Amino acid sequence: METLAFRMTLKPGTRDEYERRHREIWPELADALRAAGIRDYWIFLDESTGHLFATFKREASHTTDALPSLPVMRKWWESMAELMETNADLSPRSIPLVPVFHLP
Repeated sequence: METLAFRMTLKPGTRDEYERRHREIWPELADALRAAGIRDYWIFLDESTGHLFATFKREASHTTDALPSLPVMRKWWESMAELMETNADLSPRSIPLVPVFHLP
Protein backbone atom coordinates (compact mmCIF):
# COMPACT_ATOMS: atom_id res chain seq x y z
CA MET A 1 0.00 0.00 0.00
CA GLU A 2 1.29 3.44 -0.96
CA THR A 3 0.88 6.56 1.20
CA LEU A 4 0.32 9.95 -0.42
CA ALA A 5 0.24 13.40 1.15
CA PHE A 6 -0.68 16.81 -0.20
CA ARG A 7 -1.52 20.35 0.88
CA MET A 8 -4.60 22.40 0.03
CA THR A 9 -5.76 25.83 1.23
CA LEU A 10 -9.04 26.93 2.81
CA LYS A 11 -10.44 30.37 2.12
CA PRO A 12 -10.58 32.56 5.24
CA GLY A 13 -13.61 32.01 7.47
CA THR A 14 -14.68 28.70 5.92
CA ARG A 15 -13.34 26.19 8.45
CA ASP A 16 -16.63 25.40 10.18
CA GLU A 17 -18.48 24.83 6.90
CA TYR A 18 -15.60 22.74 5.54
CA GLU A 19 -15.70 20.53 8.62
CA ARG A 20 -19.49 20.26 8.53
CA ARG A 21 -19.51 19.12 4.91
CA HIS A 22 -16.87 16.51 5.62
CA ARG A 23 -18.75 15.24 8.68
CA GLU A 24 -21.70 14.80 6.32
CA ILE A 25 -19.71 13.45 3.37
CA TRP A 26 -22.01 12.03 0.73
CA PRO A 27 -22.17 8.23 1.02
CA GLU A 28 -21.81 7.87 -2.76
CA LEU A 29 -18.58 9.91 -2.66
CA ALA A 30 -17.17 7.87 0.22
CA ASP A 31 -18.09 4.70 -1.71
CA ALA A 32 -16.34 6.01 -4.85
CA LEU A 33 -13.16 6.80 -2.90
CA ARG A 34 -13.13 3.36 -1.32
CA ALA A 35 -13.88 1.67 -4.66
CA ALA A 36 -10.87 3.52 -6.13
CA GLY A 37 -8.64 1.90 -3.50
CA ILE A 38 -8.31 4.79 -1.04
CA ARG A 39 -7.94 3.85 2.61
CA ASP A 40 -7.18 5.67 5.86
CA TYR A 41 -7.83 9.20 4.51
CA TRP A 42 -7.03 12.04 6.92
CA ILE A 43 -7.22 15.83 6.53
CA PHE A 44 -5.59 18.14 9.10
CA LEU A 45 -5.79 21.93 9.34
CA ASP A 46 -3.00 24.37 10.19
CA GLU A 47 -5.18 27.05 11.75
CA SER A 48 -2.48 29.71 11.47
CA THR A 49 -2.30 29.48 7.66
CA GLY A 50 -5.52 27.83 6.49
CA HIS A 51 -3.46 25.05 4.94
CA LEU A 52 -4.98 21.61 4.89
CA PHE A 53 -2.63 18.63 5.09
CA ALA A 54 -4.13 15.45 3.67
CA THR A 55 -2.82 11.93 3.66
CA PHE A 56 -4.22 8.63 2.52
CA LYS A 57 -3.14 5.15 1.61
CA ARG A 58 -4.04 3.57 -1.67
CA GLU A 59 -3.98 -0.02 -2.76
CA ALA A 60 -1.58 -1.17 -5.48
CA SER A 61 -4.57 -1.86 -7.74
CA HIS A 62 -6.03 1.64 -7.20
CA THR A 63 -8.06 3.48 -9.80
CA THR A 64 -7.65 6.98 -8.38
CA ASP A 65 -6.77 8.41 -11.80
CA ALA A 66 -10.40 7.81 -12.83
CA LEU A 67 -11.90 9.75 -9.90
CA PRO A 68 -11.90 13.19 -11.63
CA SER A 69 -14.18 11.84 -14.35
CA LEU A 70 -16.86 10.62 -11.91
CA PRO A 71 -19.96 12.83 -11.71
CA VAL A 72 -20.06 12.57 -7.90
CA MET A 73 -16.46 13.81 -7.67
CA ARG A 74 -17.12 16.72 -10.00
CA LYS A 75 -20.28 17.61 -8.04
CA TRP A 76 -18.31 17.51 -4.74
CA TRP A 77 -15.60 19.76 -6.16
CA GLU A 78 -18.24 22.20 -7.36
CA SER A 79 -19.85 22.27 -3.92
CA MET A 80 -16.49 22.81 -2.18
CA ALA A 81 -15.14 25.49 -4.55
CA GLU A 82 -16.56 28.33 -2.46
CA LEU A 83 -14.57 27.10 0.56
CA MET A 84 -11.10 26.48 -0.82
CA GLU A 85 -8.62 27.45 -3.49
CA THR A 86 -9.32 25.56 -6.71
CA ASN A 87 -8.02 24.97 -10.20
CA ALA A 88 -9.97 26.09 -13.28
CA ASP A 89 -11.85 22.76 -13.34
CA LEU A 90 -12.88 23.35 -9.68
CA SER A 91 -10.65 20.54 -8.40
CA PRO A 92 -8.92 21.56 -5.17
CA ARG A 93 -5.57 23.21 -5.79
CA SER A 94 -3.28 20.65 -4.19
CA ILE A 95 0.45 20.51 -3.82
CA PRO A 96 2.00 17.05 -3.50
CA LEU A 97 4.23 16.63 -0.47
CA VAL A 98 7.45 14.66 -0.69
CA PRO A 99 8.18 12.12 2.05
CA VAL A 100 11.39 12.85 3.92
CA PHE A 101 11.03 10.63 7.00
CA HIS A 102 9.05 7.59 8.13
CA LEU A 103 9.17 5.77 11.45
CA PRO A 104 7.52 2.38 10.91
